[in-house]
Order: sequence, then structure tokens, then C-alpha cells
Amino acid sequence: MKEQRNMHRSRMPEQSNDYRVVVFGAGGVGKSSLVLRFVKGTFRDTYIPTVEDTYRQVISCDKSVCTLQITDTTGSHQFPAMQRLSISKGHAFILVYSITSRQSLEELKPIYQQVLAIKGSVENIPVMLVGNKSDETQREVETKDGEAQAAAWKCAFMETSAKMNYNVKELFQELLNLDKKRNMSLNIDGKRSSKQKRADKLKGKCSVM
Repeated sequence: MKEQRNMHRSRMPEQSNDYRVVVFGAGGVGKSSLVLRFVKGTFRDTYIPTVEDTYRQVISCDKSVCTLQITDTTGSHQFPAMQRLSISKGHAFILVYSITSRQSLEELKPIYQQVLAIKGSVENIPVMLVGNKSDETQREVETKDGEAQAAAWKCAFMETSAKMNYNVKELFQELLNLDKKRNMSLNIDGKRSSKQKRADKLKGKCSVM
């Protein structure tokens, strides 16, 4: 009996309902700001370097509920083993640079190469290249340059501003849309049944999330 229980426990990770998204980028590009804006709806002006934080958000996945697990990684190069582990466990990747720093785009190149090396290919993996701080006027990376880099990497592209809450929710939803194997959505509203929502829609009412 004990053996059976242990076997069951060891199989559990395979059945995990977590969908793991990993956020990479140089220090100071706004990775944590994007994640916090998405998860908590807040923005902080002060810069606090991250070692590694994980946030969880309940989402709709294949007509059931699962957890969107967002790992906000360090911007420094001190933890290569942690980086490799995040890549091997990740289902989807957000590569963030700041439009005010060409260097921050350059720093994504080895990370992308590592994703490629560990995953073998990115063709079936949702990857989003993100130019953050689009509200800033001191632009070093033009939109077309970001688009060209995304095209070369065969990944999707979006510009965002965590500060102005521009394209933040859209970024995460778009990343989920890129996963053709699953059907995922950010909108979970446990308080109302889908029948009730449908009824409200028919009546032309909006339900408050």
C-alpha cells in the first residue's frame, strides 16, 4: 500500500495543473514591474533587484481551471544553474528588453540561445519578445528593430508599458493564445456560473469581474 502511495506521489508532477511562464531580461528592464502590474495591478517606481520570485494566478485552461505560474528571474548572470532549471521547467517564455536600451536587447541573445539549446526548438513553444517602457521618450530601440529581432527568432513581439498599464494583460493573454495545444484564458470568475454569465450576456448586462 505504501509503495502504491509513493508511486502515486511520484507521478503527481506530470499531472500538475500549473502552466509555467518564465520572464527573462537584463536588470532594470521592468520584468518585475510587468509581472506585478499583471498579477497585482500595482506599479512601483523604485528599482529592487530580483533573485527569483514566483507568482500564481488562476486561469481557465481547456474548460477547467489551472494555475498560471509566473517566474520572475534575476537580471544578473550570477545564477546560470537557476536559469537552466527555469528554462527546462518552463512552458512559455517572455523575453523583456527596454526600448531605452539597445544593450538590454543584446543581452537577451544568449538567453534565447539557451532556451533553444535546452528545448531543442522554439517552434512549438510560446515565446514573446517584449519591448517594455514604451512610454519613455529616450528610445534606443525602434519598434521595427524589435519586430525584426522577433522575426529572426520566429517568436511573437509586443511593446508594453508597465507604468502606463499598456498591453500588460494583452501580453499574457497573447502568450497563452500562442500555445496551440491548450485553450487558455485569463478571465476566471468563480462567483458566477457560466450559465449565469451567458444569461447576463443575452440580457446585455456586464458582469463585474
